[in-house]
Amino acid sequence: MSTAWQAAAEGIRIAVRVTPRASMNAFLAGTPEHFAARLAAPPVEGAANAALTELVARTFGVAKRDVKLIAGETARLKRLTIAGDASALAAIAAKFYGAAHDG
Repeated sequence: MSTAWQAAAEGIRIAVRVTPRASMNAFLAGTPEHFAARLAAPPVEGAANAALTELVARTFGVAKRDVKLIAGETARLKRLTIAGDASALAAIAAKFYGAAHDG
């Protein structure tokens, strides 16, 4: 069963479905398989990916350099790693879903 996040050696990995050209930036619970991110940036010349990296870093309280896009550079569904304490990062991720999620 896939989940929106899972522990990794360096921290956690997350899956995010991106909606570009939204009215404002927002990071939200999505489905059990992925988070949802609404980005004001358009999907051109890496603008949406840069906005996503910044939004994820701010949401999880890490530096932008700790967030890496590992898959989905040109797709709506993206996979990222977030470096840091895996249990602390997973606790932040769990807040979006409540106790029902088993990430």
